[in-house]
Amino acid sequence: MFAERGWKPFAFQREVWREMAEGRSGLLHATTGAGKTLAVALGAWQAFADEGQEPPQLCMLWITPMRALAADTARALGEAFDVLSAKGQRWAVGVRSGDTPSAERARQARRPPSVLITTPESLSLMLSRADARDFLGAVRCVVVDEWHELIGNKRGVQTQLALARLKRWRPDLLIWGMSATLGNLDEAKRALLGPNDAPRGVIVAGRLRKELIVDTLLPQDSARFPWAGHLGIKMAAQVVEEIDKSATALVFTNTRSQAEIWYHNLLLARPDWAGLIAVHHGSLAQDSRDWIEDGLKAGKLKAVVCTSSLDLGVDFLPVERVLQVGSPKGVARLLQRAGRSGHAPGRASRITLVPSHALELVESSAVQQAVRERRIESRHSPNAPLDVLAQHLVTIGLGGGFTPEELRDEIASTAAYETLSDESWRWCLDFVSGGGPSLAAYPEYRRCGPDADRVWRVTNKQVALRHRLNIGTIAADASVLVQYGPAPRGQKLGVVEESFIARLKPGDSFWFAGRLLEFVRLRDLVAYVRPAKARSGAVPRWDGGRMPLSTTLADAMVEQLQRAAEGRFDTPELRAAEKMLKLQARWSQLPTPATLLAETLKSRDGWHLFLYPFAGRNAHVGMASLIAWRAAQKNAGTFSIAVNDYGFELLSADARDWAAMLPELIAPRAAPDLTIETLASLNAAELARRRFRDIAQIAGLVVTAYPGRHKSLRQLQASSSLFYDVFRKFDPDNGLLRQAEREVLEDALDIARLAESFERLHNRDLVHVALKRCSPLAFPLMVERMRERLSNETLAARIERMTSQLERAADTC
Repeated sequence: MFAERGWKPFAFQREVWREMAEGRSGLLHATTGAGKTLAVALGAWQAFADEGQEPPQLCMLWITPMRALAADTARALGEAFDVLSAKGQRWAVGVRSGDTPSAERARQARRPPSVLITTPESLSLMLSRADARDFLGAVRCVVVDEWHELIGNKRGVQTQLALARLKRWRPDLLIWGMSATLGNLDEAKRALLGPNDAPRGVIVAGRLRKELIVDTLLPQDSARFPWAGHLGIKMAAQVVEEIDKSATALVFTNTRSQAEIWYHNLLLARPDWAGLIAVHHGSLAQDSRDWIEDGLKAGKLKAVVCTSSLDLGVDFLPVERVLQVGSPKGVARLLQRAGRSGHAPGRASRITLVPSHALELVESSAVQQAVRERRIESRHSPNAPLDVLAQHLVTIGLGGGFTPEELRDEIASTAAYETLSDESWRWCLDFVSGGGPSLAAYPEYRRCGPDADRVWRVTNKQVALRHRLNIGTIAADASVLVQYGPAPRGQKLGVVEESFIARLKPGDSFWFAGRLLEFVRLRDLVAYVRPAKARSGAVPRWDGGRMPLSTTLADAMVEQLQRAAEGRFDTPELRAAEKMLKLQARWSQLPTPATLLAETLKSRDGWHLFLYPFAGRNAHVGMASLIAWRAAQKNAGTFSIAVNDYGFELLSADARDWAAMLPELIAPRAAPDLTIETLASLNAAELARRRFRDIAQIAGLVVTAYPGRHKSLRQLQASSSLFYDVFRKFDPDNGLLRQAEREVLEDALDIARLAESFERLHNRDLVHVALKRCSPLAFPLMVERMRERLSNETLAARIERMTSQLERAADTC
């Protein structure tokens, strides 16, 4: 097949074929667009196709994290197997996801395809079938695509549990994962294959010499006093010029709100691009996203402004150029997005960074250095989430049933649950059989239990239907459908968060799906709209949009600041930021890997402390709250807190000798003491209450989708809050309650990074500078604090006044 197409197999492809032929599982790690799909798919065909036999029924499962990627993979595999069918056995390819019509699912049930491409959620749904073993027991090979995207979240845990079930049915099952951006390959292989089988598995690295171009769109004037977004749309004219030079480009933003704003501004700059550019993010209707993706593949679109919805390995061959607006926040994310261009062997990938403020120029220089040194972030599997386990128990109870002893061994064979305690296991069994001690009196929580043969099964049809409707570990967004109407009802545009719509009055305008819409009314979780006559409107905001700076990129950034401190402005980005960096060094100091910079300032607002650990936004929230709490133990008072990825500000209305207090305030503590202090310093109960809502959904305690109806955010929040309060009062050892508290520490506050950061602070030389006026590094933190209490117009005026005063001072001092 390769020869007929004029291709030559790469060494890593031949190695995969050899390992699969010898019955070994493994992890394939190669650059984006190198040919990983053909390596694993053809390896399976070569190992299992038998010329003299009928095509096998469902011998390979292909798990992908995205439904859009499933359709793209099906096309690629279908083309390859069609060519191979002329030489040997023909393998049919099918797709099973949330978008698959019921008629197609019925056909697959009657005559399964040889290869079935699916998602973690759809695989779990198949495992919940009463005939799951008959349908899936013959599978000989499972491929997990984009494993780096799954390993670090609960969807990856769901995948691990599904793989363990398939391995129980077929111990010689081949499992192969594929990834392009992972820094901890051995750990990733262990999570994929399981602790027992990982030592026998292999890692195949596809080291191809693929050209990667990373550059920066330098602003004409980067300013000496940066703040988040101060460049922003000012860069639009330059971005338009760069897009114009390419046949097709992707413009990545980090949030859906940014994508809407940038699309609107690009269209303002080039009205003639109407119909040639589009906006793409996960909240748009599926048919809109499909139309955009098809347009990209056909080369009909000039540019698409997008979010992580186009991060993964869909093949858009016409894309020549990628632009990243704002920091990518991590090396792996930059490499992933860069790979959307030149997505084929032998073609160069190019990504251009578009800084949204002057400090991101330093980040741009840092990320390029990290790429050259191949410093890529590691991703780790979550540890024993009980909500996912509870859901899995009910799934297996539906899919033929289980005995606790056998299933416990199966679950313990996964990396996620290898340390699962007997206490947690018993709690999960109690939870699915009766809801636990506080819900034992309510029959609706008796979902799964032993029958006369001591096999645990789900026997209630309503429980079975509700469970299948709610399978998955992506907690449902509190979303409202946006649709033209109400009379007549028109096109469905996508979804926005309920909290945003709740703030609108009929007649208000807002931007969504690249259109200016007028809100008509809200009914049954549908926001009816019509084209707006106004010229401006609000932009929806979605929760969870901000990504913290990775440790890898933060360390690289501090190294760049040290170069500047030594007078080495030897990259275009550092030269563009030179005015700002030199002023920071003149009025204060520049942070370095060996020093911790602390700045203090007395202003009309009070006594300021600025500290720059470069630990990322999440860790800084915990660190700032903890240091404020420690300070209040010495001398009671209240503090205002502002954080960004580089540091944080504490503002006290009362006099504080921050310099004298600081060594004790930043002293490290033993891990248990640090946890206790962190929980005491924050409204931990409220944070856990919010996290509990998602956990309760995944565990099946709060059901979002009933046959024919869905719960609203208010209903969801009320239900989960009621359970949370009941458990805290009557069942304080509830496993889901403990998990919510743990996830707040591990995910929301990044307690591990927080502990590491305090240890780093302790090992650095503390450098204190008493400022006469706000420094360039302190300025964005002051803006963050003001942003919380001032309207946009008032904030803009305040910033303009402050920058004018500081610029005059910079010219004279």
